[in-house]
Amino acid sequence: MAAESHGIDLLPVIALLGAAVVAAPLFKRIGLGSVLGYLAAGIAIGPFGLRLLQEPSSILHVAELGVVMFLFIIGLEMRPSRLWGLRREIFGLGIVQVALCALLLTGVGVLTGFPVAPSFVAGAGFVLTSTAIVMQLLEERREMAAPKGQRIVSILLVEDMAIVPLLALVAFLAPIVPGSVAASGAIDWLSIAIGLVTIAGLVLAGRYLLNPLFGLIASVEAREVMTAAALMVVLGSAYVMQLGGLSMAMGAFLAGVLLSESTFRHQLEADVEPFRGILLGLFFLAVGMSLDLGVIARNWAMILFYVAAYMVVKAIVIYLVARLFGASNWEAIERAVFMAQGGEFAFVLYAAALGTGIISGEENAILTAIIIVSMMVTPLLIAALRLVERNIPLSTDGVERPENLSGNVLIIGFGRVGQIVCQVLLTRGHVISIIDTDVEMINTAREFDFKVYYGDGKRLDILHAAGAERASAIVVCVDKADDATKIVELIKAEFPLIPVLARASDRRHALDLITAGADFHIRETFESSLVLGQKALEALGADLPEVAEIIEKVRQRDEKRLELELVGGLCRAAALQRQIGPGGGRAARRFGVNEAEAASKPRSSFL
Repeated sequence: MAAESHGIDLLPVIALLGAAVVAAPLFKRIGLGSVLGYLAAGIAIGPFGLRLLQEPSSILHVAELGVVMFLFIIGLEMRPSRLWGLRREIFGLGIVQVALCALLLTGVGVLTGFPVAPSFVAGAGFVLTSTAIVMQLLEERREMAAPKGQRIVSILLVEDMAIVPLLALVAFLAPIVPGSVAASGAIDWLSIAIGLVTIAGLVLAGRYLLNPLFGLIASVEAREVMTAAALMVVLGSAYVMQLGGLSMAMGAFLAGVLLSESTFRHQLEADVEPFRGILLGLFFLAVGMSLDLGVIARNWAMILFYVAAYMVVKAIVIYLVARLFGASNWEAIERAVFMAQGGEFAFVLYAAALGTGIISGEENAILTAIIIVSMMVTPLLIAALRLVERNIPLSTDGVERPENLSGNVLIIGFGRVGQIVCQVLLTRGHVISIIDTDVEMINTAREFDFKVYYGDGKRLDILHAAGAERASAIVVCVDKADDATKIVELIKAEFPLIPVLARASDRRHALDLITAGADFHIRETFESSLVLGQKALEALGADLPEVAEIIEKVRQRDEKRLELELVGGLCRAAALQRQIGPGGGRAARRFGVNEAEAASKPRSSFL
């Protein structure tokens, strides 16, 4: 007789993890993003696919903690001083966008024959952009800290905070039910007071209790206790806000902001990050499983119409508001595509409207399907936007071209190196002229009060317009090695008496710049590597005179290598490189490098 099993049913867990492991990397690899992969995997394993999981709602409740933890981490990055710096975006740009979108999306429902209350609920829910999707996309594109990314984050914060008044409006618009607050037409001042007291209590606890708590836990030196405390703070603040009738995500965000100035900020972020990533992926899987394909099949025409209508109207409003607040044409287009979809907080709003009788169960399912379809369409639209971006140059509207510039130093290229060079020269009081071909960089520089002109340093007419013949020195800081070499060759051919200083990307590029006639060059990693090596020697106990002597030997050996390589190429100096260290050729073996291979197959970046 087989033994009866009382173990945990692991099949659903394995299905969830397997779907995430397969779908997310696959979709990310083909350029559609991990979010769409999670949504597609959820459909595949859910009740309308392989039916490996039958109750997505129970998973969704747990997975919502991923959004909560995501907002906690965002809060850790949003220090109060930083939030104050974004006040114009939050209280200006964000509020204007949310208000206009809510008004016009409500109008879409009214114009298509629905009453005002359901139209408002449907439109207001679609206003709430998916924080999880947009933040994930910004994170994947490494644009979170960029100015345009910060503006999007500010708008998302306004939308997340808007869930509170929207839930209050849902209660106000609820049908008249005997004995309810809505029936008497009174405002529930008690609920409002409880919400305010909850926020005040959380702020006081975060200000006066959290830092001492984490200080005490850190003194125990138990990593698992610190992790447990981090999770307790995130979930506890979310739960307290939920008890106060507010958003769990808002509570986690507020807790993150309160801890953003803490000395434990980085430790907390590291502890919460793994849980955040797993639960956020689980959230998108659950959303995909929640998509009722039967409802879509019965109402596919209506769903597609409202997805298109809502996304187009919302995108147009976002674009116009962005342009009104000074965004460039391309940034406004990007923001409109990124934020045109509905979001996860709409599910909360629709559930509240269902509970009060504003919408029916069928309407709730249709509205949920509209939100989910819009979330699934967004990564496809962004992928299409990337294709367009590759083939269409950025608009140069509002970007000035150089004309009779008179700076005594001309900087060509305003990337990482060019920006630091400018700071040095400006500190000395020099008048500089800057040209670059990166329109996005030029627009970003303008936000930091740097005047950068649009111009290609490989063109002689641009060099004349930028005042190259009047400059006392020209510094070439462009990223592409071939472009830098061509610029140096052109300048030395046309203005041979003007000193040209250039940034080299690697050793081979340094040789090309010397051949082109550069008066001075510096490999972009050479000096920083010497300083790093110097500090490493000091940390290992070497005294300062010995450190200085070693650094000078490395410099001299490098200069000798360059002289040999100019004559005989990179292979000519391989024997010299093998003399590093007291062991001669043994040094190469300590690096794990075969000497014959190093001599016969040198690389431009090798030492």
